[in-house]
Amino acid sequence: MYLTRPSLFHFTRTGEEFSWRAAELFDAIGSEAITVAVGGRYPLADALRAHQDLEARKTVGSVVLLP
Repeated sequence: MYLTRPSLFHFTRTGEEFSWRAAELFDAIGSEAITVAVGGRYPLADALRAHQDLEARKTVGSVVLLP
């Protein structure tokens, strides 16, 4: 038995189809039809703290490092 992380590449046949689907996804995010959960925003200088919070399971959703 083995586990794999699902990837969009498993569901698309060509690079063109991948690009088309990705554009639709980003359009949906841009129009807020789909929302992305951001669990934390950290200045790049606080990358260590962001990593520690991830390890400690203090975040939910994506973590964004800001320049």
